[in-house]
Amino acid sequence: MKQSKNQSFQKTVVIDVVGLSSNLVGDYTPFLKNFLAKRNTLLIEPMLPAVTTSAQSTYLTGKWPSEHGIVGNGWYDHEDAEIKFWKQSNHLVTAEKIWEKAKKIDPNFTCSKMFFWYNMYSSADYSVTPRPQYHADGVKAPDCYSYPPELREELQSALGQFPLFHFWGPNANIKSTQWITDATIYVDKKYNPKLTFVYLPHLDYCLQKFGPDVSKIQNELLQLDSVLQKLIEYYESKDTKIILLSEYGITPVHRPIHINRILRENGLISVRNERWYELLDPGASKAFAVSDHQISHIYCNDPSVQKQIIDILKVVPGIKLVLDKKAQKKHHISHKRSGDIVVVADSESWFTYYYWLDDSKAPDYARLVDIHRKPGYDPCEMFMDPKKPGIKLRAGLKLLRKKLGFRYLMDVIPLDASLVKGSHGALHQKREFYPIFSTAKFYPQKEISAIKVYDLIWDQMTSQI
Repeated sequence: MKQSKNQSFQKTVVIDVVGLSSNLVGDYTPFLKNFLAKRNTLLIEPMLPAVTTSAQSTYLTGKWPSEHGIVGNGWYDHEDAEIKFWKQSNHLVTAEKIWEKAKKIDPNFTCSKMFFWYNMYSSADYSVTPRPQYHADGVKAPDCYSYPPELREELQSALGQFPLFHFWGPNANIKSTQWITDATIYVDKKYNPKLTFVYLPHLDYCLQKFGPDVSKIQNELLQLDSVLQKLIEYYESKDTKIILLSEYGITPVHRPIHINRILRENGLISVRNERWYELLDPGASKAFAVSDHQISHIYCNDPSVQKQIIDILKVVPGIKLVLDKKAQKKHHISHKRSGDIVVVADSESWFTYYYWLDDSKAPDYARLVDIHRKPGYDPCEMFMDPKKPGIKLRAGLKLLRKKLGFRYLMDVIPLDASLVKGSHGALHQKREFYPIFSTAKFYPQKEISAIKVYDLIWDQMTSQI
């Protein structure tokens, strides 16, 4: 579609409420329920994979993972022979972003990107993202990264230190979502960008811990509803086009699939012994899996084992799809970063990263919140180990050691995958768990594909209605 150089843009905000699906809107979200009732809400067909970085990249580029390259929250780097998770450079997204298109039409167009992923070294005008400090003595200190750089100090002076340990981990709660909301309003007041993207993570925590059982997450829903009211009423006062959407819905799960253990039992995984524990050695393995919620990328250093792996995994309970490179094309995920085989769980199952066969040989990072060293996503990082008596007191004593300047190891994370009650990423969901897209403008369709989100955002930015 050819755009006029005289195209004018409307002030627009895109609010990404992670994990929001229609089944959660009700008595415990009174503001949101009333807000959506006055608007047009479409369902977004789940994409593959329906995980944060892939979905956001698709929304921002209008391209599938096979084109923008974000095939998951993590993948295997063949050159480094390393598994990489939660990288932050925007250069990884190899497609034009929506604000870049707008800037070609209007060089004065500005965009704010608040906690959307791949937010470092972005072409957005204003951005803020989590970025801990990693000290030489092993301490991880809460912090964030911003562009322009001085914005980081300005925000933390005005709002307090970014609450990193409330953004992820056992203490994740509404504080991080509240801070992001306040920071978004601060940035909007100061810079008045034409387009803002804001990521609100709060539902992600409780839904993975408890599943989409409203009776168990009433307080979390009420808290989010209050924060949303503040953010939405602010943007309404600024006569802003408001788009409310989500990346995925979360379904109840009860079956963890230890896919790397299956590969190891079949002689395909290599480990390296260090101290008392085992480390996965991906470069030396014939094959291994990079697990990411309900999807797992399997990389084969030895191509001759691919058929063997496909035959093994096709009969594993809980696995719905086993896709070779050819089959991946149908689902728009085939890319040099995707696995030689991509495995998708059914709606009630998910994949762990566990590769050890004996918990006494689990690596030291397994019991920590350590999103970068783990060779896969670990939702157990949201729990404190219930099998250890006095675990909260123990954690408190470790925090005291930290404050006194002593070394400490916050090894409180359980190795019990059965604790996890909600997951996402697969295609096989009931519509009540579909992500949503809501605007004030009417669209005749009831469902849209993930790449159409880009088109509708553009339509809102350029529409006078």
